[in-house]
Amino acid sequence: MDQTFEDQSFGSKLKSNVIELIEFVAIMAAILVVIRFFVAEPHKVSGSSMVPNFHDKDYIITNKLAVKLGELQRGQVIILTNPRNNDQVFIKRIIGLPGERIKLQDGLVYLNNKSLQEPYLATDLKTPGESFLQDGEEVVVPNGQYFVMGDNRGASSDSREFGPITKELIIGQAFFRYWPINQLGIIPIGKSSN
Repeated sequence: MDQTFEDQSFGSKLKSNVIELIEFVAIMAAILVVIRFFVAEPHKVSGSSMVPNFHDKDYIITNKLAVKLGELQRGQVIILTNPRNNDQVFIKRIIGLPGERIKLQDGLVYLNNKSLQEPYLATDLKTPGESFLQDGEEVVVPNGQYFVMGDNRGASSDSREFGPITKELIIGQAFFRYWPINQLGIIPIGKSSN
């Protein structure tokens, strides 16, 4: 019986393994780039605009597909580009959908003439007006736009200040918190009602 053996020197085996490793790393890098730019992206919360639900230095994963493929919902926590500075991103909560009427009155938020119930906020929280939407005023959210607010209403730059935002400014939905470790998990959509 004749047997043939492929005689490879140590050097050629090493070269072959290195080439395979480089190919594997290149493929994995390409996959990660696609995921990072089109599917999910990590973000670090900076500031206190979403206290008590998100804190400075919380780390989250943003689901970009949720915005591209799904309907946006009231109560969703989103990551968006600051409409006044494209170099900054904000974390906010969707309060008003296209065509809805938002009013602030005596520290309460009204949606289509009914008080908005926000169980993710402290019951005694007051929502002050800002330059775009002041106390006692009402605005209609234009088609294709969304009214967003931070959960820490006294310390949030949001639609009360800069007005409704377009869907193009929304990067994605805050989907998963991975730091701090004691709050590891999927971020629920904050159900609100009026």
